[in-house]
Amino acid sequence: MGTGWHEWPLMVFTVLGQFVVGGVIIMGLALIAGNLTDRQSRAVHGSMFFLWLLMGIAFIASVIHLGTPLRAFNSLNRVGESALSNEIASGAVFFAIGGIYWLLAMLNKLPQALGKAWLVVTMILGLLFIYAMTRVYQIDTVPTWHNGYTTLNFFLTVLIGGPLLGVLLLRAAGLEVAGRYQLVILSVLALLLSLGSALMQGFELATINTSVQQASALIPEYGQLMVWRLVLLVLGLGCWICPLLRRGNASVMGMSLGFVLVFAGELIGRSVFYGLHMTVGMAVAG
Repeated sequence: MGTGWHEWPLMVFTVLGQFVVGGVIIMGLALIAGNLTDRQSRAVHGSMFFLWLLMGIAFIASVIHLGTPLRAFNSLNRVGESALSNEIASGAVFFAIGGIYWLLAMLNKLPQALGKAWLVVTMILGLLFIYAMTRVYQIDTVPTWHNGYTTLNFFLTVLIGGPLLGVLLLRAAGLEVAGRYQLVILSVLALLLSLGSALMQGFELATINTSVQQASALIPEYGQLMVWRLVLLVLGLGCWICPLLRRGNASVMGMSLGFVLVFAGELIGRSVFYGLHMTVGMAVAG
């Protein structure tokens, strides 16, 4: 019993991957509909490099979990049949398509119309990657994962951390970000939904048990850990929201601190998720 910190490579892979997908969507929308000048567009593309750097770190973490790079290649052997293979394949395609887009854009080799279409495809591939990620954990014999909370929470992480990361990189590129208030509201609503999800799942854990194990006993500190997660998320988003309300925009340094706090909060939530792993046989009592 205890949290799932031993699965830290998976925690880093899933949380960073979800943040990056959200960041790609925010930056992609700015490039598509922002009416940017050539100088602004180039600055945004330069800042986008950090998205692919974070995605690279996420994939390195996934390789660490698998043990060796060879096992990572072997995980692609059953694409279309295995949820794990589909996750790795969809993530690799998202990473490759997005990375190639970024490289061509930096080299000024993309016509504007093609670049916008390419961005839309990249955003869709990112969402498919997150969906494939959720399917890995929809296992019949793991009732604490085989539910709607898993899918909901993975996508909520995209909405909690993605806008913060995207706006941070847009601010680093020198943009004012016209839709920043709407993005703040989106992240706050996602946080409230995530809190509701955590409360509901906490109650439902008491209804899941086997002859030898009670789901609510897997993480006795479930409530305290979720409170710490909430505190970190509120503080992190506060580093974005408070300057926004006072000055109309947040500094890059403040938002960077906010990103670190939100990332730490989501890591706590993900550690609880992995700590809730339990296996049952053919029947689940409750």
